[in-house]
Amino acid sequence: MTTATTDTGRAGTVLRHSVRKERPAPITRTAPHRNAAGHDLGTVDLEPTVFGLEPNRAVLHQVVTAQLAAARSGTQSTKTRSEVRGGGAKPFAQKGTGRARQGSSRSPSMTGGGVALGPKPRSYAQRTPRKMVRLALLSALSDRADIGQIIVVDDWKIESPKTKDAATIVRKLKVNGSVLVVLGQDELDVERSFANLPGVETTTFGELSAHDVIRADWLVFSDATLPSAPTDFSGTHVVEEASEAPAKAEQPVKAVKAAKATKAAPKATKAAPKAKAAPKTKAATETEPVAEDVVEPADAASDEEADTDA
Repeated sequence: MTTATTDTGRAGTVLRHSVRKERPAPITRTAPHRNAAGHDLGTVDLEPTVFGLEPNRAVLHQVVTAQLAAARSGTQSTKTRSEVRGGGAKPFAQKGTGRARQGSSRSPSMTGGGVALGPKPRSYAQRTPRKMVRLALLSALSDRADIGQIIVVDDWKIESPKTKDAATIVRKLKVNGSVLVVLGQDELDVERSFANLPGVETTTFGELSAHDVIRADWLVFSDATLPSAPTDFSGTHVVEEASEAPAKAEQPVKAVKAAKATKAAPKATKAAPKAKAAPKTKAATETEPVAEDVVEPADAASDEEADTDA
């Protein structure tokens, strides 16, 4: 517990986890810009909101742990005593043998029996919010940019899959250790060229993860795959689509409600005439012939006037 003073001037107790930590503003960092032949083309200014953040190590640890857990197959399985073959009869007499009483030879305490509390197939996947996944990726990229292990290549100059050309590029870039090459979705020839090189892994821009970044010693981007904003990564556009989805989903619901209302309306109109036609009184039946008798003399008088005028 810590003591803090509120805006009103009163002193109160504030929990430590309720105090928000102010992080520094993003820093503008640079990365060397080279071509496929290893010639220096200057430097490239990296996006501060992507490569200039202070790494959030707690979020990075949680997201990487979740990614490693999701990669587990979870297919391990053992058989319980009810799943092991045999063991239906009592193995030996209850008394007189000097041994502990047993009711089945498939008991976990006996050889060849089942396994007690053994593993079963399960999923190790953890639910991680998209914002945490993106923050962890930005933290990993900012960490690599801080130690200066990011290189930007203008163009790969690979027209057909050839491992020799990819090995030459890696040698001329002078990168030691493990290398992660970030490619575009349509750069299949480049991906096949780097596939057989030891210590070099490739990934697409859309599949880039925090675990891949922290595993590699060097990150190699191209001018086409260098991120320019946090919204370039997966997660942001998915959130926007999810926010638009409820608005689109409301329209069919309203349409269904309107259809139900239109179907219910004819039933109400059909029921209404029955309700009005049911109560018939004698007064109503007596007024109808009177109205006819009144109309007929009027028509006859008009006919006589027409004859006199003629």
